[in-house]
Amino acid sequence: MRLPRGFTSLCLVAALMQAQPAVAHHSPVMFDQSKTVTLTGTVRLFQWTNPHCYIQLMVEDGGKQVEWNLEMGAPVYLFNRGLRPSTLKAGDRVTITANPLRSGANGGLVLNIVGADGKPIGRVS
Repeated sequence: MRLPRGFTSLCLVAALMQAQPAVAHHSPVMFDQSKTVTLTGTVRLFQWTNPHCYIQLMVEDGGKQVEWNLEMGAPVYLFNRGLRPSTLKAGDRVTITANPLRSGANGGLVLNIVGADGKPIGRVS
């Protein structure tokens, strides 16, 4: 049995179109991976959501509270690192190391978290 002309090419194009959005979505280009910042503050909100989890951290800067929006991996990734939706609660004091946003805005990609007791929260990948 012969396949219609162009069928193989059409299947290849369709497969490539499906793969492209996944690559674009997971690009870390917005974070400066050559730099790290260490932030100590109070958790305002821990969002356990797909496709990424977030920590809203209140950090004191020059006597005023500044909010940082810190991105994390997907819930399944965090679960495998030992974190749970109840791991961080509003009011928890933590120190977070992150790759900052290239834009200079108050945000970044979480690398690790340490609790007020000095113990790591979750396992480092």
